[in-house]
Amino acid sequence: MYIYIIKRILQTIPVILIVTLITFSLMHLTPGDPAIMRAGEDATQEQVDAIRKSMGLDLPIHQQYFNWMIGLVQGDLGRSLQDGRPVFITLIRRLPATLQLVLVSFIVSVGVGVPIGVLSALKQNTLVDSIARVFSLLGISMPNFWMGLMFMLIFSHRLRLLPASGSGTLLHLIMPGVALGLPAAGLITRLTRSSLLEVLKEDYIRTAEAKGLNKQIVIYKHALKNAILPVVTIIGLQLGYRLGGSVIIESVFAYPGIGRFAYLRLLARDYPMIMGNLLIFAIIFIIINLLTDILYGFLEPRIRYD
Repeated sequence: MYIYIIKRILQTIPVILIVTLITFSLMHLTPGDPAIMRAGEDATQEQVDAIRKSMGLDLPIHQQYFNWMIGLVQGDLGRSLQDGRPVFITLIRRLPATLQLVLVSFIVSVGVGVPIGVLSALKQNTLVDSIARVFSLLGISMPNFWMGLMFMLIFSHRLRLLPASGSGTLLHLIMPGVALGLPAAGLITRLTRSSLLEVLKEDYIRTAEAKGLNKQIVIYKHALKNAILPVVTIIGLQLGYRLGGSVIIESVFAYPGIGRFAYLRLLARDYPMIMGNLLIFAIIFIIINLLTDILYGFLEPRIRYD
């Protein structure tokens, strides 16, 4: 098992390097001159050239990438063009708020999707199954920002039960967390249902039932243990997608996380801050996939032995 974990960790290193290269290239291919943005439109050419030199933008592109990578290893992602603050420190301070939001959405998606999917499979072709399938279809079809707006209209403006924006308490996390998690819950419900139905048709399940084992034991110890394997993969991917989807939800609810901050800095063309944001999102996504693969190796021994 340890060899499998080390192998998966080593495989993430070239992926991270490719991500840094793509992030660096995208920001340098976008229109606009960071030196002019920092100097201001009224700056002279000499002032712009001096700022460009101080930022290292006069160097060849490969040298700029090398210098940026050295700073990245040292925890230095440069400074914001808008306010001059260190990029890394600014983003790290806002990251916990987004992680809290993603955690709530994860709890909602798994806590709702898996039980409903199991219930739907066990009650196949009944009213319960039909309601569960409609729920999964609605969850997949409705955009999370529209869902967030509906929550604000109902629970904030009409019922006045939850705050419409801001952060600081658990109440501030309920609406954005649910809006971010329900679409994933619909997908997990559908996948859990289909996977469990396939497993329940296997011969070893019929054998276990023929031996007189308790139905609950057959379902939850034998069937669900194998049916949950593809669901684990989707849960890991959806957790990464929720991180990216937080940009829209945080903007809708004016939630002060790293996603909304990235959107505002994108409008201001604050390139160093955008690069740092993209890089942090990508690394977190890679770490989530790594943990998912390791968990999958624990659940399915054949994966790690292969």
